[in-house]
This record gives sequence, C-alpha cells and structure tokens, in this order.
Amino acid sequence: MDNYTIADNFSLLSKLMDIHGEDSFKAKSFASASFTIEKLPAQLKETAPEDIARIKGIGSSTNKAIQEMLQTGHLSLLENFIIKTPPGILEMLKIKGLGPKKIATIWKELEVETLGELLYACDENRLTLLKGFGQKTQDNVKQSIEFYFSNRDRFLYAEIATMAQELEKRLQQMLAPALVSLTGQVRRTEIIIDEVELVVSAAPAIIEQQLSAIPDFTLVETTDHSQLWQHQQHVKMRIYSCLPEDFAKTLFITTADAAFLEHFDADGQAAALLNGATSEAAIFEKAGLDMIEPCMRNGGLALDLAKRKQLPTLISPEDIKGIIHSHSQWSDGVNTLEEMATAAKAQGLEYLVISDHSRSAFYANGLSIERIQAQHQQIEELNKTLAPFRIFKSVEADILYDGSLDYSDEILATFDLVIASVHSILKMTEEKAMARLLKAIENPYTTILGHMTGRLLLSRNGYPVDHQKIIDACAANNVVIELNAHPRRLDMDWQWLPYALEKNVLISIDPDAHSIEGYKDVYYGTLAARKGGLTKEKNLSSFSRTALETFLQQRRAARIN
Repeated sequence: MDNYTIADNFSLLSKLMDIHGEDSFKAKSFASASFTIEKLPAQLKETAPEDIARIKGIGSSTNKAIQEMLQTGHLSLLENFIIKTPPGILEMLKIKGLGPKKIATIWKELEVETLGELLYACDENRLTLLKGFGQKTQDNVKQSIEFYFSNRDRFLYAEIATMAQELEKRLQQMLAPALVSLTGQVRRTEIIIDEVELVVSAAPAIIEQQLSAIPDFTLVETTDHSQLWQHQQHVKMRIYSCLPEDFAKTLFITTADAAFLEHFDADGQAAALLNGATSEAAIFEKAGLDMIEPCMRNGGLALDLAKRKQLPTLISPEDIKGIIHSHSQWSDGVNTLEEMATAAKAQGLEYLVISDHSRSAFYANGLSIERIQAQHQQIEELNKTLAPFRIFKSVEADILYDGSLDYSDEILATFDLVIASVHSILKMTEEKAMARLLKAIENPYTTILGHMTGRLLLSRNGYPVDHQKIIDACAANNVVIELNAHPRRLDMDWQWLPYALEKNVLISIDPDAHSIEGYKDVYYGTLAARKGGLTKEKNLSSFSRTALETFLQQRRAARIN
C-alpha cells in the first residue's frame, strides 16, 4: 500500500468522522496525518515502524492505523464507518462545495441520502432553509450535481429530450435528402432513456463518414443493423440504417417495444403488413387498426383497444386548465404567493391550488396553524383582485407514521382541498406503507393522494406498495390520485393508469411547483399520462375553474352527509 492510498484513507476517515459527529480532535488528527503522509519523500512501506512513529504529525493512534494498513491492506476503523454510511452520502463527498459538516446537516435535517434526492431538494429550494446555506450555495451545489450526473449512462426523458430533438434536426440537415427520425425510447417518451435512437434512410458508410467529421461523436460499435455512437456528454446514440423504401417499416419496428411487436405479430402476419409500407399510418390501416400513437406502443393494451376501435383521445398539455399542487414562500417555494398566482393567470390558466407544506415538514418551513390563517387571509384578498382567476386554499399535509394527517379535522376543514403525502420515514415494509397510506386515503378530508410511492427516478426507489389495493381504496373513498409531474418523480407510474381508469378513479397531473418555472413540468406529466391512455375528462387539473369548484362542493357535501 503506497503513501497516496494511506493518505486517501485517512482523509476519507476524517470526513466520515465529521459527518457522523465523532470527536473533532480525532478527526483532525487523521486529516493532519493525511496531509503529512502525502508530502513524505519516502514510502512508509519502506520505513521502519519506529521511524514512522517519529515523523512529525504522526501520533500513536495514526501510527497504529498505518501499521494495520501496511500489514493487512485494510483499515478496520474506516471500513466500520463506511458500513454505517449510506452509499449516497459517500457520493456527496465528490460534489464540489459540500464538506462533511454540510453533508451531515443535509443528511440529518433533510433525511436526504442520495445525490438525486439532494438535487430534488435544491429544486424545492430546501437548502436555503438550512443554517449555513444560502441561495448561492444551493445554486452551486445544484450545478455541481448536474455536472456530475452528466457522466451517467442513463438519463431522465426531461434531461435528454431537447438534445435528442436538436440532434434529429442536425442529422436531417447533414444527411438530406435522406429521411431521419427519432425512434425507440425517446419517440415512445419513456421516462428513462438508455439510448437516443434514430432511423436514417442512408447507407452505413455515408452515415459514418458524416458523423465522424463531428468532434462530439465517437463510433463505439457497428452491427448488421445499426451503429452505436457516443456523444461527449456520455449520451449513447444508436442509428438504424435502412433503404428509403424500408423507412416506414424500420421506424415502426424500432419505435415499439418488444411486447408490442409480439402482440402485433400474434397471427404471424406482421411481415406481410410491413413490407412495402409507405407510412406507419398505412401499416395500421392495412392491419385494420386505428393509428396508435408512438407513446402507447408498449405492450398489447393499445392494440386491443385499437382492434375494438376504442383508442382514447389522449390528453395534451393544452388541456391543463390550472396548477394543482404548488408551493410559495409561505413554505419552501422560491416565489411569493402573489407572484405564483399572477404568473399562472398570465399563462392563461384559470386557477392555482396553493398547497404549501404542513407543520411537520419543519425542514420546509411548514405552516403553523397561525400561519395558515394568515395565508388564507392573503388568498381572500388576492382573489378579489385577480377574479375570475382563483387561488384555492390547499395544503400538502404530511401523512404521519401512523397514517393520520398533520392537522386536526377542524383545521383541515378550512381548506378547499387537501393533498396527502408521505415525506418522512420513507424506509418502510410494504405492510407498513400500505397501512399508512390506506388510513390517509380513508380520511374524509383527503382530496388527492400525492406522489404515491415517494420515488425519485434514478435516485431512490419508492416504498413498496400494492398499487391495485391503493387504487381500489381511492375508488371507494372518492380520492384523486396524483401523477406528480416533476421529471424526477412521475409518480404514480403511468403503467397503473389503465387500472385506475378502469376503476373510474380521477388522476391529477400536478407539477409540485416550487417556483413559477416549475409550472412547465406539467408538460412531462402529460407525456407520461398519455402513455397510460389518460384523457382530459379523467384529469382533475383539466377541469375548468367552475368544474373544479363543483367537484369540491360535491365532495364537501358528501363528507358532511
């Protein structure tokens, strides 16, 4: 074991001791030893133990640790700290601007254990509420995490979509008159993207010649059917080459997932339908099917609906009439309530449901009962000046560990609607998670179940739930299920939308906006909802202001009766 490895071990040990709140003197002694060892002219493995003990800056405990590493290749004290430290906390040490003290604060006060969770906390403006953090620190941390994430192999759709679309246009210009189209995961608007795929009606040699001239791209592999390129931002790009007359066929095959293609070829007639096709529309027409949008080409459900002429008219971003689930400076939002409302009205929306955090979310400046009353007074004043636009009084009430909501019924009754969400103690068995959620769903004041599983895509798995039982409970209690539109959540998962629609459960595409900028996330929620066959009639945030008022009045009357 060389000096650099020993020094690195001591440096990491010092940082972990600080994170875990261990004796600061011991932590500093290991940090000092690390600095000393890194500067030594001779290797410790070639130095006698008694001489190591005499090196200035090496004490008895650090010398003992050095001897352990030289003899065994391990440092048991460090390994013990690593075992009790979540991997995501260790990863945070790689982020510029985050020292052990700040990481400890983030971990203990925000219960954040991964970089994905930390980035989401930055998006929610959480770091500025912590002692020792300001807006500049939060912005720097966010920028550093985004740069770190740019080296991943998988991406969120929202992270890759713009680049993919620009790439499609660039290739169309470069390879004209060849036909070029995005295909695969991006065209299906999958929530997680492994590769950006394109179909090009040009010979592989021509494609390779043109792309090789671009410094951004490196050819990784070539197969009989495609070329795999690597972009300098670590994005993989697969190009399927085909003859012009096979473009529609290739686009159809590469757009759909394997299950869709298997169902499409159930009677063995796919080849006859695909060969010689001039367009995808012609393929569906020849098969006797209504045109299935690319976003629904997962599995066989859409094919079954197309055969029965029952394909829905899918919701679009333009169908959203108001913002449901948003946060202002009353809790952890960036903008004032007035700014949030004015911006929503300026965007042509009819209402804003302001749902700041409840009091248990102390880390998010949750609302005390007194502050609820003050916020409601401001809402009433703003509604007079902004009419017919309306701000609805809401709260994102924490579902506590026993399943109860964060306020008494008397307080909950003062809101127009209540979004019930889990925010703390996310490590649960399915049995505990289900008991907690079902009790909250059965609460007569719960209007919407927020982000059902608490997942953060590519960062944190959601707590385990029985989706079918949750949906059944929401149907029985007239509770709306949120499709949280934040690109890192998209929770509930779109794959459960067909069952929810079958049970006549309303969905609500909500941005969970912590700033005016966050309103745009409705777009990503809508894309995910389309994959599950959602229509505007079954989406609460597509209700007009008057329709939402009627819906809430009916729920209130049902609760009273």
